[in-house]
Amino acid sequence: MSEELSEGQAFPSVRTLAAELKIHPNTAHKAIQYLIHEGWLEMRPGLGTVVGSAQNKLKEMRRELMHSDVSALVAEARRLGIEYRDLIAAIEGEWKKSARDVEVRR
Repeated sequence: MSEELSEGQAFPSVRTLAAELKIHPNTAHKAIQYLIHEGWLEMRPGLGTVVGSAQNKLKEMRRELMHSDVSALVAEARRLGIEYRDLIAAIEGEWKKSARDVEVRR
């Protein structure tokens, strides 16, 4: 079971998953419930469990990662005594610079 699944594709049942992974069905059930709770899988009436929209989940994960980095950047800027407007100007400068770098690589 190493293939990649796409959005809307049926996900294996608890029994199938347990048999293929050689794990206890309760463990498979807990894993599926966790994936449903986290938004990676969805329960659809008449279809069963299907692969959820990873795009939304990935965007959410990226925002969480960015928030952590931004928090660290702000904390360090405050520690160094950098003014808000100088920090924003530096971010804007880097944003523009990185956009040029991306254009050059294409």
